[in-house]
Amino acid sequence: MSELHKFLFDGLPVRGVLVRLTDAWVEILRRRASNTETGAYPPPVQAMLGEMTAAAALMQANIKFDGSLVLQIFGDGPVKVAVVEVQPDLSLRATATVQPTVEANATLSQMVNAHNKGRCAITLDPKTKFPGQQPYQGVVPLFDDHGKPIEALGEVLEHYMLQSEQLDTTLVLAADDQVAAGLLIQRLPMAGAGNLAGSMVSKETEDQIGRNEDYNRIAVLAASLKREELLSLDVDTILRRLFWEEQLTRFEPLQGDSGPRFRCNCSRERVGKMIVGLGREEAESILSEREQIEVACEFCGLQYRFDPVDAAQLFVEPVQRQGGGGGAH
Repeated sequence: MSELHKFLFDGLPVRGVLVRLTDAWVEILRRRASNTETGAYPPPVQAMLGEMTAAAALMQANIKFDGSLVLQIFGDGPVKVAVVEVQPDLSLRATATVQPTVEANATLSQMVNAHNKGRCAITLDPKTKFPGQQPYQGVVPLFDDHGKPIEALGEVLEHYMLQSEQLDTTLVLAADDQVAAGLLIQRLPMAGAGNLAGSMVSKETEDQIGRNEDYNRIAVLAASLKREELLSLDVDTILRRLFWEEQLTRFEPLQGDSGPRFRCNCSRERVGKMIVGLGREEAESILSEREQIEVACEFCGLQYRFDPVDAAQLFVEPVQRQGGGGGAH
């Protein structure tokens, strides 16, 4: 069962989250593999999308945002786009658009950043918006300050977290065809003049300097976690091996109906709105060439079909569908 665990380091401004996606991740892969048009993801794409899915779950759980978190990579390699969406209740879905030219040992940059044009975007879309409010989006490149391609997704997202939240973060991610897992360690903001925006040289902030050293020590321990350990070991074993000298406060794990799980929120109504967005002329043009408009959800594979009558109804005003205006019914 997929699970997410939150914990604090007692007396230190450091928090952590650990996620293991098992059934949720396997379901995402199963739906993709069952699609006869696309087939299963190549192993490198599978690993990248799995890491993205684990990372998105960690980030959503960490920020406690009342809205959807969407993690996207726009590529200029054989992977044109990869998308993960996580809701506030940790239900999630993921997909990627892939050309059939991914090498068996392709790296992150080879898949999505062939000419240093790849980007990673994190979008926070509030469930309830004020009038005129737009989703917040942050975008970071897939290369470092010297133009060198970054090969670890965790490093890309660490840069985003430092840029957007101004908080040091360590991410360890791994995925195969059975598990997508991740560990997030983050330094909490410190109050007063010694926070990230202030000076760290006064006598009064020496204790806070020490606390930064605590984060650095814990970050080094977290970064020592090997891919094979993250994929194969249970949560208790991982935390005990890494932080056996630290005092942890652990919270009730999130699993089952309250934990990470696959769920797609596509619907016939949403697909209908998309067809309306194409316009009546385009819809009629499609139907002149085939018996019905067929749309498959890229996330879950569900097929939606609209015959000429269904399509015509989409372009009828709601009051007309009910058989007239203000007369008696």
